[in-house]
Amino acid sequence: MSSSDLDIPGEGSFFTDQHPSEMDALCPPPPGPSRPQRHYERMGERTGTSFCQTLIHLLKGNIGTGLLGLPLAVKNAGLLVGPISLLVMGLIAIHCMRLLVRCANHLCGRMDRPSMTYGEAMQYGMENVSWLRRHSHCGKQTVNLFLIITQLGFCCVYFVFLSDNIKQVVESANATTFNCQNATNQTAVLVPSFDSRLYMLCFLPPFILLVFIPNLKYLAPMSLIANLVMSASLVLIYIYSIMNIRYPIDLPKVGRGKDYPLFFGTAIFAFEGIGVVLPLENKMQKPHTFIPALYLGMSIVTFLYISLGTIGYMCFKEHISGSITLNLPNCWTYQAVKLLYCFGIFITFALQFYVPAEILLPSLVARVAERWKKAVDLLLRVLLVVFTCALAILIPELDLVISLVGSVSSSFLALIFPPILEIMTFHREGMSPLVILKNVLISLVGFVGFVTGTYIAFEQIVARNALRATDSSSAVH
Repeated sequence: MSSSDLDIPGEGSFFTDQHPSEMDALCPPPPGPSRPQRHYERMGERTGTSFCQTLIHLLKGNIGTGLLGLPLAVKNAGLLVGPISLLVMGLIAIHCMRLLVRCANHLCGRMDRPSMTYGEAMQYGMENVSWLRRHSHCGKQTVNLFLIITQLGFCCVYFVFLSDNIKQVVESANATTFNCQNATNQTAVLVPSFDSRLYMLCFLPPFILLVFIPNLKYLAPMSLIANLVMSASLVLIYIYSIMNIRYPIDLPKVGRGKDYPLFFGTAIFAFEGIGVVLPLENKMQKPHTFIPALYLGMSIVTFLYISLGTIGYMCFKEHISGSITLNLPNCWTYQAVKLLYCFGIFITFALQFYVPAEILLPSLVARVAERWKKAVDLLLRVLLVVFTCALAILIPELDLVISLVGSVSSSFLALIFPPILEIMTFHREGMSPLVILKNVLISLVGFVGFVTGTYIAFEQIVARNALRATDSSSAVH
């Protein structure tokens, strides 16, 4: 994939100045003046995305596998505490997105730039603090590092999600019926199948071929189809869950305290769409309308999260799995839902992989001779995909992978960095002590969630691996 195709630099440091986004690939900027000449474009005088297009991209950037894991997250928090916590986290996440946009706009005006990435905003924000100025480049590198961790974490989640769902479809194929009324919602294993980790290895070659596509604009038609089938699948999941709630509902209102960090990790994983905020605002025809689009889009996202998380838990109760698709009954309608969602996730893998690949690879490929550049680029892509597959094999538990990725990286990008950035950006302009206190509290909540969520996720991973090893040993004997 050439840098000229995507209007991004191909040379530079290990973490490039302009990291690309999925929107750069599928919606390339129109031809026109170079970036330094287009300062007036921030006033909406250029061709760009409309309000509705931005809203759709915003929804797409926030709705994925994280949404399907929220019913289990609500179970971990409790039927009352879970929805309330999702609402609070949604409000905080929206507020932090607003802070990021506000800081980026302020810094763009100060630096006389038409637009700015998340990493650049952190760099220039640190330059505004005298004792941090000499380390400002580390701020951009840190943000880009967490973006890489987050995107590769998404890819790990996709490996586990696909293997779990396809494994379930294969194992229950002989028992699958066309009568959804009498089908059970717990899949009976009638056809012995491979371990889920072997399914991950089966997906490895197709994923490698997928990331060899030279330009993601070739995937745009498939991405559109994937979005449509995922939306249809989501509607069917809602319908089934609502129609199969059994009364009375006798579920704990408050979950166990030690499970709440797992709820935090899953929830912040789902809300981690902050990486698409600045790219979307930069591409708008009228950037000043982005904040209304942000509020409307994230309000819809928050409603979907709370509703599906609550309804899914009420429907499947204590049997809820790491993804609600794993609880759907053995009839071909809902098996098709799993397969269609898997198709959407498969295509989305290339889009999520695109960001870390284009941050990491150009500077590495630039170090080799011209005749070896293409081969080295393809080899590095293979190694990155193999690396994500290996991580997924090491942690083949969907709920724990989601919670771990959310706790480790999403908490920094979505909760910790934006309030700190606001303090650095506006501290010379007289910030209220209450505003500073608010920002410190939000960052503290993110940090506590990072520490406790990561610890509990690792603890559960070790415990489940030990249990898996014990079961395997018992089966052998």
